[in-house]
Formats: sequence, C-alpha cells, structure tokens
Amino acid sequence: MSRVERIRAMLQAALAPQSLEVVDDSARHAGHEGAKDGRGHFNVDIVSEAFAGLAPLARHRKVYAAVGDMMQTDIHALSIRARTPAEAEA
Repeated sequence: MSRVERIRAMLQAALAPQSLEVVDDSARHAGHEGAKDGRGHFNVDIVSEAFAGLAPLARHRKVYAAVGDMMQTDIHALSIRARTPAEAEA
C-alpha cells in the first residue's frame, strides 16, 4: 500500500470524510532537507462533519492524530485544508 493510500485509509477510518483528496507533493521538494530521510510532503483536502464547531488548529490536530505515527516515519510536511460540509458548499 502506498503512503497516499495509507494516509487516505487512516483519515477515512478516523474522520469519515464526505470528501477527501490526498496528493503526494514530494517530487516538488526533492533535495529539501526533510526529503533526505525519505519522508514525504503531502497535501490533504478533507471535508468532514468531525470538524463542526472546531477552530482551524483543532481541525489540524484531528488530522495529525488520525495519521498518527506516519508523521514520524513517512510524512515530513502535511498541508491541510479541513472543512465542514457546510463550508465546502459555500
């Protein structure tokens, strides 16, 4: 299973998103200090009711908690866009 697939599976299990996009942006960061150890750069766009009533920082913490140990082993940088379904429709 690829890192993108693992991230996607972890986010789906933890946050039951209505919409989820995970993009591996590691190639754009080749040569970057964080890329030297093999960890990657990823972009996540997620829409979930789990974010209702939460401030942006709390939403990001939920995403980080969902990917868990991957932040130490596979992910160097994670760009997050976390919205509720109502925000996604606006």
